[in-house]
Amino acid sequence: MPSVEVMRDPVTEFEYPDEWVAACRSPELLDDVQRGLAVLTASGLVLRRGFSTGTTAAAACKAAILSLALDTVKEVEVGLPCGIAVRLPVDAYRGQASCWKDAGDYTSDVTGGLEFVATAAPSLNEGGRFVPGEGIGSFARDTPRHRQGTAAISEPALECIRRSIDEAMEETGLSGVTVILTVPRGAEVAQKTLNPKVGVHGGISVLGTTGLVEPWDDHVTEGVLDRVTRSDAVVLTTGRLGLRYSRLLFPEREAILVGNHLAEALEVVAGGDPIICGLPGLILRFMNPHILDGTGCATVEELLATSGGREVLRRELEAFRSRYPNVRVVIVDRSGRVIGESP
Repeated sequence: MPSVEVMRDPVTEFEYPDEWVAACRSPELLDDVQRGLAVLTASGLVLRRGFSTGTTAAAACKAAILSLALDTVKEVEVGLPCGIAVRLPVDAYRGQASCWKDAGDYTSDVTGGLEFVATAAPSLNEGGRFVPGEGIGSFARDTPRHRQGTAAISEPALECIRRSIDEAMEETGLSGVTVILTVPRGAEVAQKTLNPKVGVHGGISVLGTTGLVEPWDDHVTEGVLDRVTRSDAVVLTTGRLGLRYSRLLFPEREAILVGNHLAEALEVVAGGDPIICGLPGLILRFMNPHILDGTGCATVEELLATSGGREVLRRELEAFRSRYPNVRVVIVDRSGRVIGESP
C-alpha cells in the first residue's frame, strides 16, 4: 500500500478517510485512486472510472494525426478537462484511427464499447480543422445555448478535442490538417440515451465535463451515501459544475456529488438543515418529475428561458419548501449566478 499522509481524489478533491484506505480490498489499485483513474468506496472496494465520449473522441483524433507521421499508433496521451493526463489504447494506421469507449465500472453506460473513428489528412490551409461526421448528433432546433443543426458537442469536450489535435500537429510538424470524426453506431446507440427527448437527433452527444465517467450506479449507495450519513453539514449537488459552485457558495459545508440520487441522499442525511445546490436540470426534475409535461419544451433549461420560466422556478421552489421545510435549495446557472432559492 502506498505510504501517504493523505489520500485525495484529484478529480473531486475529496479526502478519503483513513478507515476507507485501511479497508481497501485491492491495495495494488490505490495508485489508480491517487491518480484519479478509480474511486475508493467506504467498503474498501475500488471501482474504475471510465472515459467520456469527449475523451474517446480526442484520443481518436490525436491518433489519426500522429499516424500520418508515425505510421502505426497504439496508444496516445490525452489531457483531460479536469487537469489530469491519461493514456488510451488506440488502433491507428496512416491517417485513420479507432478508439473504443471504456465505460470503466459504470455498467449502465450504453455508450460503453462504442467505436470512434477519426480520419486525418494534411491540408494546405493553416491550422487544424475538426469536422463532426456521421453518428454525432445535432440539435433539432434552437435552444438557449445551441443553434439548430450544430453538433451536440459540449464546450469542455470540444476544447479537449481541439487541444489534442493541436498537440498532434505540433508533434508531427504539420501546419495544416483536417480531421473527420465519425461514430459508426452512434445513431443506433443514441436511441438508448436521452438525446431523442432533449432534441438531439442523428447520433450521440460528445460530452465530458471532467473527461471521466463516474461509476455512480455501482458505488453511490455505499460510498457517496456513506459520506452523506457521516456529515453534519452537507450540500448535495448533482453534477461537476454544481459541485464547484457548492464549494464556493458554502465553503463551511461538505459538498457531495450525488448525481440523480437526491431522494436517497435526503433519506440518510445526518444534519438537520441540508442544502441542495446546483444547475436546474436534475434538481427541478427531482422536485417535480412532470415539470415539462404540456410545456412544449424538451429540457428544463429551455423551459426556464421562456417568458414564464422564472415563475415556474419560483412556484416549484415554494412547493418543494412546503414538503421539505428543513431543506434549502439554491439553483445556479452555468456561470455560478444564483437564479433561484428556497423562500
